[in-house]
Amino acid sequence: MKKIALPIRFGLVTSAVLIAYFLILALFHRHIYPAFSFFNAVITAFGIYEAIKLTKLEKPEAFSYGEGFKTGLITGFIAAILFTFFFLFYITEINAGFLSELFKVLNGGLDADTGLVTFVVLIMGFATTVIATLVVMQFLKNSTQTK
Repeated sequence: MKKIALPIRFGLVTSAVLIAYFLILALFHRHIYPAFSFFNAVITAFGIYEAIKLTKLEKPEAFSYGEGFKTGLITGFIAAILFTFFFLFYITEINAGFLSELFKVLNGGLDADTGLVTFVVLIMGFATTVIATLVVMQFLKNSTQTK
């Protein structure tokens, strides 16, 4: 359990930052513009970077590419899952008109399926996690692992 405590902790913090960012955008009614969601990748990558970096600092002799990759994936997946649950709660309970506003901006007002949109948010979070973990591991892998 101790091995995954760090990624769980960083996943929780990363999801909290993602939720806070979304709510700040909502305050200024900018959450309906998908371009602002690109910053979610930066937030996720930073959370993954910090989790992997701390894992490497705690046990440098035991740190491997696989260990770092696992840490990054767990961190990002937890953040993505929690943010997706928040997003689903937001679009069904807090702002039920959000999807119609979003789809007006995207494609002229077509109806949106809540389940499909929630699934897309989750898949985007997972894809961001995998890509960010691969990128971060290029910076943090041990130099002996490059050959």
